[in-house]
Amino acid sequence: MRRNEITDAAIATLAREGLRGLTHRAVDREACLPEGSCSYYFRTRHALLAATVERLADLDADELAPVTPVPERISPEHLAALMAGMAERSVTVNRDRMVARYELSLEATRRPELREALVAVGERYRVLAADLLAAAGASDPQRQGRALVAFLDGMIFDRIAGAGATPLDADAFRESFAEALRGVLER
Repeated sequence: MRRNEITDAAIATLAREGLRGLTHRAVDREACLPEGSCSYYFRTRHALLAATVERLADLDADELAPVTPVPERISPEHLAALMAGMAERSVTVNRDRMVARYELSLEATRRPELREALVAVGERYRVLAADLLAAAGASDPQRQGRALVAFLDGMIFDRIAGAGATPLDADAFRESFAEALRGVLER
């Protein structure tokens, strides 16, 4: 449990301070642990970053439990509602997790060993998206699943980073996912 406590503190630190602010000491402070606790469990910065990626994946697995295992059939409307709900939670109650993930993703462009961990975790989401699209009747679920994950990630990034001129309300957000799914499933 101590490892989860430390990686949860790393997530909060990444979200608040960015990668530059992520130090073993900063994580100890965030977790209210004695100095040296983080480095005891994670000797190197890489070990801490890799463990944080895995913790994010574990937390997401809990979040995805309602759609795993994937049902044999799922309506496009239900799938759109699930995706919109997941995206909405990602930009509200799980915002720190998403900001931390984006910080780690950018760092992974410079650190191949971190990229390897993120790619492995990301593949889980692409497989799940392909399985869900297959259950919804998609013609090429592997290809379409990758596109759907990219769309989902882009929508979340847009809401968090504020790149969009006007944030979408919950209904418009849900309709965007329904439109994207209709486009995917019509091909």
